[in-house]
Amino acid sequence: MATSRPRLTPPESLHQQIARNIRNEIEAGVLRDGQVLPSTRDLAAQWDVSVFTISEAMKVLMEEGLVVSQSRSRRVVRAPAQPVPQSEYRTSTPHVIFIGGFAGSGKTELGRILARQTGWPILDKDTLTRPVVEAALEVLGMSPNDRESATYLDLVRPREYESLLAATDENVGCGNSAIVTAPFLREFGDAAWIGRISAQMSKYRAQVTLVWVFCDEPTMQAYIRHRGAARDSAKLADWNGYIERIGLDFRPVSPYELVDNSASSSPLQEQAQELLKAILASESE
Repeated sequence: MATSRPRLTPPESLHQQIARNIRNEIEAGVLRDGQVLPSTRDLAAQWDVSVFTISEAMKVLMEEGLVVSQSRSRRVVRAPAQPVPQSEYRTSTPHVIFIGGFAGSGKTELGRILARQTGWPILDKDTLTRPVVEAALEVLGMSPNDRESATYLDLVRPREYESLLAATDENVGCGNSAIVTAPFLREFGDAAWIGRISAQMSKYRAQVTLVWVFCDEPTMQAYIRHRGAARDSAKLADWNGYIERIGLDFRPVSPYELVDNSASSSPLQEQAQELLKAILASESE
């Protein structure tokens, strides 16, 4: 597994940060083979960077064969067909991979890459709960994008994770492995919670793996700005304060695998493959 790297400054690696995020979206299946990318100017506006930076990012992706230039203004995604999951991923007992990380770290992209490779279901907290959470917040007289108030943190958030874990339990109870993605900030810092989940999964003889996705601050900020989610507005409005509050040195209190999604690290696809090797190897021990 990759380890944490020194923080990079945006001028040194901004095009690499953008290339990495687009690469992750291709490998996660968000951007598909044959899809036409927006123009250089449109991408520059989306990422809030210069057209030169986008051109440099495109050069990286073209050198890797992930993007093909058909004309000066038309670039197309080139992603090989995802292979049918091999029998090696049909394990004798279920595996549950809990993937945590800060907003914009790349945890969902890692989950999708693993799901595409293994055929295991991906259970993402936002996908499963966001519409209901937003409706609940509005009923409570709050903004549907609130993720900071005591009302959200103490009343709504616990129910989000309750739903996520219920879906996990249902899948694993049917004998399926599962990839579960959420920030897991409180949870990974709580040894008692981790112990309870491990005990719950042991009923099904399931192996639990915790994964923490680290991402350096500039890469994380660039991705959050790009995705433009309303729930991120408070973070971006006080970015320095947000970084101080979360503490990028956070790590789970129990044994875990670390994936480094910083611009200077190896591609997420390669780290996903190494992660799977480690998980499958532990089954035979």
